[in-house]
Amino acid sequence: MAGRTIDIEEMITGSDGMAEEIAQKYTEWSMLRDKWVEEKKELRNYIFQTDTTKTTNGQLPWKNSTTTPKICQIRDNLHANYISALFPHDEWLTWAAEDKEGVKKDKRDMIEGYMRNKTRLGRFKGVIEDCLLDWIDTGNCVATTEYVDRTKLDPETGEEIPGYVGPIVRRMSPLQVVFNPLAPTFEEAPKIVRTVTTLGELKSRMEEEPNSGYLEDVFKVVRENREKVKGISVEDAAISDGFIVDGFSSIHHYYTSGYVEILEFVGDMYDMHTEEFFKDHIITVVDRRHVIRKKPNPIWRGDGIRHIGWRKRPDNLYGMGPLDNLVGMQYRIDHLENLSADVFDQYAYPMMKIRGFVEDFDIGPNERIYLGDDGDVDLLRPEALALSADNKIERLELKMEEMAGAPKQAMGIRTPGEKTAFEVNRLENAAGRIFQAKITAFEVQFLEPLLNDMLELSRRALSGNDFIKVIDDKKGTQLFQEITKDDLVGVGNVYPTGARHFAAKATLVQNLTQLAGSPIGQDPAVNVHISGLGTAKLMEDLLDLEKWQLVRENIRVEENHKTQSFINNLQQDLNAESEELGLGVPGDEAGIPVDLPPEGQEA
Repeated sequence: MAGRTIDIEEMITGSDGMAEEIAQKYTEWSMLRDKWVEEKKELRNYIFQTDTTKTTNGQLPWKNSTTTPKICQIRDNLHANYISALFPHDEWLTWAAEDKEGVKKDKRDMIEGYMRNKTRLGRFKGVIEDCLLDWIDTGNCVATTEYVDRTKLDPETGEEIPGYVGPIVRRMSPLQVVFNPLAPTFEEAPKIVRTVTTLGELKSRMEEEPNSGYLEDVFKVVRENREKVKGISVEDAAISDGFIVDGFSSIHHYYTSGYVEILEFVGDMYDMHTEEFFKDHIITVVDRRHVIRKKPNPIWRGDGIRHIGWRKRPDNLYGMGPLDNLVGMQYRIDHLENLSADVFDQYAYPMMKIRGFVEDFDIGPNERIYLGDDGDVDLLRPEALALSADNKIERLELKMEEMAGAPKQAMGIRTPGEKTAFEVNRLENAAGRIFQAKITAFEVQFLEPLLNDMLELSRRALSGNDFIKVIDDKKGTQLFQEITKDDLVGVGNVYPTGARHFAAKATLVQNLTQLAGSPIGQDPAVNVHISGLGTAKLMEDLLDLEKWQLVRENIRVEENHKTQSFINNLQQDLNAESEELGLGVPGDEAGIPVDLPPEGQEA
């Protein structure tokens, strides 16, 4: 049995040089963020706590353990408002061309229609909701894109069952991605993504992606290593205790668990053993010992992994979250809440001070206490001032809302006196500047690259034809339009426009409304210089009414003319029918029926 111990040690130490270097980098970068990870775990406990025994507040010697989940409420408030700002309506993205060919409306409509269909069918909003929760909870969110084909075959009939085919966004947990935090930017930083999967799932991935570059020989070695370890007892493998994989108690436990750890390096890599430099590569390591894939990154822009931090730190790519510096205030709120509750309990059921000889007695209405010589009983009540903690708690909760940048009307500083509608709007806009700045940054730095990565994947992966569902604006019917790879090729970018114009449009609409109702807006000398058609087009753009075709030059005059012509034709037909029947003209020249006088009276 002793020989087997040497075998497992050789199996573990006999690794690929590049794989060992990547594993060491993962360990190094992971250790650099240990303090950050501990802070996130503490914050998570405060968000999901049901009582104070689950947090550091449980160390206090109070009887009550009630928690006021203010930090959780702020989290939900931020998440709901971020979602409503990013996706205010269905037309939340647009494609802008950067060459003359792409300016054509058909090209823009094709690309926008394709992207809207894929984001709707590919559960784009649901994944972004999860990313926003990461952004709020940890201050960082990470995502990538991939092209999937979810078409299936019926095992009984062999019939092909249609499924979603196209690009999707894949959320990546910030705790599973490590990188050099001192790099100038996240795009320039090499990254290592850690996942734990089963041996069967790894084999399935290799079969589904035959051109992905996975090495069958390495997979065979990985499988054989597990077969070898199965015959070795825990005692014989004790020498391998120094080789620990995250989440497993020992290397023996790891090899016999049926799971495979995958470390995927993305970036530039220099192999010191072979003196080769791999520019912009994807290198996949299994068991921290073997390189199972090594290929150039096919992504055109960047490396395909997108990241954004909520609050940037100087010289550190790990962002700070909106809730990080509220943990202490949540601790204080729970402390005051339970302190006040304990004081109230002591006030309602106070301790007693007994002096001298006092017979045993019961506490209750009309009960008697028999005292001996110099005997006395007194109640020890705490200071009633300690019961006024509610005001302090309320002030703390208001501060937490403001510091998290949550959008709420009470955030604006209101001076004494009545305010006009314009002044109230200015206060509300000023109150939401932090919120608007954060969500606009999320849209520009995170959503926009992801959407363009999805379009890029489609341009590379779409081999045949695809069909998208469109709505005929004139008839209101659903149509299916054919899309080819050439329809998606164009020099331009996809832009999400939900949050970026959210506050600007609201402010402009308010200003136009106030101007129209003001004496300046109603002055004929001013109105004569304002274009009615231009104002209508401006409102069409602000309210996203283009698809309804509400604004057309002199359309109201044309419609009124058509309506009046229709009424005149009907009146002529009615007059002709009345003359044929000898009833005379039933109405006046305007086509309005004449009321007949009551019976017995002259007209």
